[in-house]
Amino acid sequence: MIKTDNYGIVFNKLKSNILYDWRNYTEHAFVKNIGNGNLDRNLYIKYLKQDYVFLIYFSKAWALLAAKSNSVNEMRIASATLNALVNEEIQLHIGTCKAEGITEEQLYQTEEELNNLAYTRFVLETGYSSGFLELLVALSPCVFGYGEIGLYLKSISKNDNPYINWIDTYCSREYQEVCINIGNLLDNATEDRLGKDFANNIIWPKLKKTFLTATKLEINFWEMSLRLE
Repeated sequence: MIKTDNYGIVFNKLKSNILYDWRNYTEHAFVKNIGNGNLDRNLYIKYLKQDYVFLIYFSKAWALLAAKSNSVNEMRIASATLNALVNEEIQLHIGTCKAEGITEEQLYQTEEELNNLAYTRFVLETGYSSGFLELLVALSPCVFGYGEIGLYLKSISKNDNPYINWIDTYCSREYQEVCINIGNLLDNATEDRLGKDFANNIIWPKLKKTFLTATKLEINFWEMSLRLE
C-alpha cells in the first residue's frame, strides 16, 4: 500500500481502522484496469459522465463545509477548495469529456445512477444534519483516496497507457498538495473540537462510521462504473 503519512494523523488513523475496505476502494478492479490501460473505453466514458454529476454535488458539499466553519482559516480552505472544484476541476472535466466526444449538453443531461445518488446525498445529508468535522470526514475518502490511487497507478503504469493523463492528474504535485492541505485541515479541526486525545472522545466512533460508509460508497461508485448502462 502507498504510504500517505503526509496526508495527516487523523486520516491515517481512520484508514488504519478499515484497511480491508480501503484496499477494496483504492485497488478496485476499475482502478487496476485504468492502471494497466485495459479499461473498456465505453466504461471510461460512462465514468466521466457520472463523475461530472458527482463533482457538482461534491462542490455543493464543500460550499456547505465553508458555511459550517468555525474560523476564517477553515472558511478560507473550504472556499478555496470549492473555487478549485467549480472554476478549475469541473472545467477541466468538461474539456476531458469533450476530447472523448461527450458534449457539455450531454453532461448536463446525464441521468444520475443510484450508486452515485446514494453517495452524493449521503455526504450532503451528513452536512445538513452534522457539523463541520463530520462533513469533512465524509468528504475525505474521495480527496485522499484519489491521491493515493494516483500515486499507486503511477508506480505500475506505462507511459503509453491511454489513461495516463487521468493518472498524472492525481499523482501530480498540485493534487498531492491538496491532500496534504486537507489533511492538515482535518488534523486541526479534529484537535480543536475533540482535543489531542481525539480517539478516546465519544464522538470518534461516529466519525469512524462516517468514514467507513463514505469509503464503501466509493467502492459502489467503482462497481457502478464497471457496468454499461
